[in-house]
Amino acid sequence: MSPADARGRITRHPIIIPPEGRRVEFTFNGHVMEGREGEVLSSALFANGIHIFGHHHKDGGAQGIYCANGQCSQCALIIDGVPLKSCIVPLKEGMELHSVEGLPELLETDPPDVNAPEIHETDVLIVGAGPAGMAAAVELGRTGLKVILVDDKDRLGGKLVLQTHKFFGSVADCHAGTRGIEIARLLSEQIAALASIDVWLEGIVLAVFSDRTVGIRLPEGYRIVKPKYLLVSAGAREKFLSFPGNDLPGVYGAGAFQTLVNRDLVRCAERIFVIGGGNVGLIAAYHALQADMTIIGIAEALPVCSGYLVHADKIKRFGVPIYTKHTVLTAHGGEHVEAVTIAQVDDSFRAIMGTEMTFRIDTLLVAVGLDPVNEFYLKAKEYGMNAVLAGDAEEIAEASAAMFSGRIRGLEIARALNASTQEVKDDWKEKAEILKSPGGKVHPYRVPERTEGVYPILHCNQEIPCNPCMTVCPKGLICTDGHPILGLPKFDGVCVGCEKCVSICPGLAVTLVDWRKSKDTPTVTVPFEFGEWILSVGQEVTVTNREGKPLGTAVLREIKKPPGTPRTLLLKLETPADIANRIVGVRIQDPAKLHAEAEAWSVCTPDDAIVCRCERVTAGEIRDHLRNGLRDLNELKALTRAGFGACGGKTCKALIVRICREEGIPEGEITPFTERPLFAETRLGYFSGRKQVE
Repeated sequence: MSPADARGRITRHPIIIPPEGRRVEFTFNGHVMEGREGEVLSSALFANGIHIFGHHHKDGGAQGIYCANGQCSQCALIIDGVPLKSCIVPLKEGMELHSVEGLPELLETDPPDVNAPEIHETDVLIVGAGPAGMAAAVELGRTGLKVILVDDKDRLGGKLVLQTHKFFGSVADCHAGTRGIEIARLLSEQIAALASIDVWLEGIVLAVFSDRTVGIRLPEGYRIVKPKYLLVSAGAREKFLSFPGNDLPGVYGAGAFQTLVNRDLVRCAERIFVIGGGNVGLIAAYHALQADMTIIGIAEALPVCSGYLVHADKIKRFGVPIYTKHTVLTAHGGEHVEAVTIAQVDDSFRAIMGTEMTFRIDTLLVAVGLDPVNEFYLKAKEYGMNAVLAGDAEEIAEASAAMFSGRIRGLEIARALNASTQEVKDDWKEKAEILKSPGGKVHPYRVPERTEGVYPILHCNQEIPCNPCMTVCPKGLICTDGHPILGLPKFDGVCVGCEKCVSICPGLAVTLVDWRKSKDTPTVTVPFEFGEWILSVGQEVTVTNREGKPLGTAVLREIKKPPGTPRTLLLKLETPADIANRIVGVRIQDPAKLHAEAEAWSVCTPDDAIVCRCERVTAGEIRDHLRNGLRDLNELKALTRAGFGACGGKTCKALIVRICREEGIPEGEITPFTERPLFAETRLGYFSGRKQVE
């Protein structure tokens, strides 16, 4: 094992098998480093302990990563003489990387050695090979329609390849109870078996043009596609949040964190704080715990977490504090985040001074929502193309809903192109809406008083779309007296103790209590998705109730690997009789050891918060122009350079609109940014090509 692995790689994981990969050498600012061939450069640098990639020319601010998804420009480097985003460039032997320091003088380089532009006609062009795009491609491919499926990553799956947890939803309709990484593999295999689907990976869709064509940049050259139908399933980008210190390296989106940890197996953090208690933030915290990182806490501005209750409860059970009605005030640090200050908020979401708490951290994850990536669809409709949306590009929801919407859109397009006579059934439309459910009514929580035999206890009490436990029970003893997917599951009958419901539950919210061997010390079986190396048989562990409060201790008697649910462990605990029915989980970190506060830090004025990360324009600069009567955001761009950066305004546009709203300016008075002609910066050589197609 190299020193870099000892410091920056995840060498064992409870769910993911670390890849081998050929090791290659590269240089960063003249220093020789080692990485895995084919991994993106930003991950290779993180694995070598490099989190600061350069410094901004305007004020010398340190630059790192933010989105790790090709949407922003924080990770830009000079790569073999060319300025590029390091999060989307794969590592090759001998690459020379240099920081962007100030405004560097670029070397003269040859145009890209790519093929001359080609024109392709197809029945359907699908932009985005995530859950929605893949599901749509399968539906269309089965009809024999010619499909081009394009994605900017090096593999199919989109965000599915980041999801190590089991999915909610319906088993029959969207693989509920299966991990996202496994769903990506299943859909990839289905696509590979359909001859009419062409897959274009590492393909950047640049623009939709007025002649109803789509320009795509591939590693081998530029392509122009003429589709009869355009399906945009490009997913979503993370929302940015404006607060002092938000530009420090170590402050980045939850999706970027999942990319580093779950896709690239990079150990990028030790002490993490999460802003946002929706499903994205809660799941990112869970993924951090699985990778043996410490979650110091989660702050959520609402009175309760906006994510599923079972997600929040699961996080609490493992020893993570959740601070509801709290927001971030500032991130502190020199060239990297070192601490975060949070504070309580009132009913108008204003910070209550005097309630501040500061925590030492090295990573701050921002998980405050998503915005659809729908630019291509809007431009296609403007030019009169046949175009539809699917997945998060249409409406932000869970991946299970995205898959189902992709199936529906695929069938609708097939009918429109006379390739299928099958109609979209009414129950499909109903299921599509159900799967988008953000979490419904919370029912009173009760546990049985039973003290004999063996039986499962279902600890979920919120209406969410989920049915794996009902589907997997071999005797059909788990059912609902309400909606077949949204209704709360209930157990009734004589259990055989097969444990299938325990191991399949996505929320880890089912336990099995067995009194058959002892009335004094019954056995409680709980699911566990962490490394078996952190526990040992015979160990005394702290057990918790549904909300994470400690109930006492139990003795671990067996660690079982059940068939059918890979990488889920079952812990068999010998427990005191009086707490058996209330046990839901095992604590893995002690909250009392997380609260060491940092030394006093001053809280900066909010006007110092960076709004435009590319050009480092502050909220104060923007407010000054708005208060002086400016209402045209294009004029604001010319005066401040906000929105002028390499990301094309993707991260700052929504924040500027928010500041306008805070200033009391009606939306109708604001002239929005003119959309940039190309989605991503591209060297001009791609549009001509140096090779001739044979």
